[in-house]
Amino acid sequence: MDLRPAIGGFLRPFGTAWFIIQFLKGNAPEDSKRIDPEVGAPMTDIHYEYKSALHRAHARDSVEREEERQIIKGQPAYTEEEYAARLEYYLSRIPYKLLKMRYSSFTRYFGHLKRLGWVEETGKTEPSAIQDDYPPAPPRVYYRLTDAVKKASAAEISDPVMTLYHYSRAQRSAKNRSYIRA
Repeated sequence: MDLRPAIGGFLRPFGTAWFIIQFLKGNAPEDSKRIDPEVGAPMTDIHYEYKSALHRAHARDSVEREEERQIIKGQPAYTEEEYAARLEYYLSRIPYKLLKMRYSSFTRYFGHLKRLGWVEETGKTEPSAIQDDYPPAPPRVYYRLTDAVKKASAAEISDPVMTLYHYSRAQRSAKNRSYIRA
């Protein structure tokens, strides 16, 4: 089954649900931090690792496109040191908000995964200190995967909203095919 949309394609190098599941499995996807799957991680940490992974993927793509242009011009490919330097250059220039998935959107998306029964609270919490002059914040709650996610198909994982509400992407889209002109 082809999971890539026919029109428009994906705007991210990897899916959010895929990243969350791989991260909570402890696989450290896309060079993210490795965690213990039994302990889990707080939602804020998962979001931070997801955004960092998006930035690293975006910077790698930029360096690879630049290197391709250089090779087409007849210049040599980057050495490992040059590649690392260019990667750091692009990483330093990417604004945090350039790539999508703000924290509020992430919490809503994560809520879909909770309603599907794919993630659960581990029972571990830790105090949250936003700033010293604010009232106490709610504790950071740790989450882990459930056995239900192991039964999910690749299509269900690629679009948890479709899985949760039982309708297709075309039915949910604000733009239907009548807007598309050949």
